Amino acid sequence: MFEEVAALAMTGATTVVAAMATDGWSTARARMAGLFRRADDVQRAAIEGQLDGHAALVASSVDAEAVRQDLVPVWRLQLAALLRQHPDAAEELQLLVREIQEQLPSAQQVWQQRQTNIARDHGQVFASLGGNVIVHHGPAQPPPAPSVVVGDEPEATE
Repeated sequence: MFEEVAALAMTGATTVVAAMATDGWSTARARMAGLFRRADDVQRAAIEGQLDGHAALVASSVDAEAVRQDLVPVWRLQLAALLRQHPDAAEELQLLVREIQEQLPSAQQVWQQRQTNIARDHGQVFASLGGNVIVHHGPAQPPPAPSVVVGDEPEATE
């Protein structure tokens, strides 16, 4: 269940942020504000203020895509919290995503997110952004031990 909520929250966040500063923003904003009608008045007003402020940031930025990248995690958290508190909002969010995506300009419909994955010290990375990764492992093998040759020890420095 947690994975479904996380995936839907990410899809919703990406979609609403992609709609910021586009012709479909007024509809997207109204639908998002409506989604948060379940919240109390103070939270709802804060959400509406965030929507307006974030859309203004995107619209006024020289690098709107970078601003969108930075805003996605904020809206993912907001939507995940809403879905945890109100699981009944999931269906409405799915509908909202479909409606907004249909209204987006083609550039925003295929908006890509950047993902950085780093593995260190014999680590492995298996990553997917918006998809699945299935990994099958064989028998575990320990990493090779470093070889040490007697007499090749580093000299001590003073």
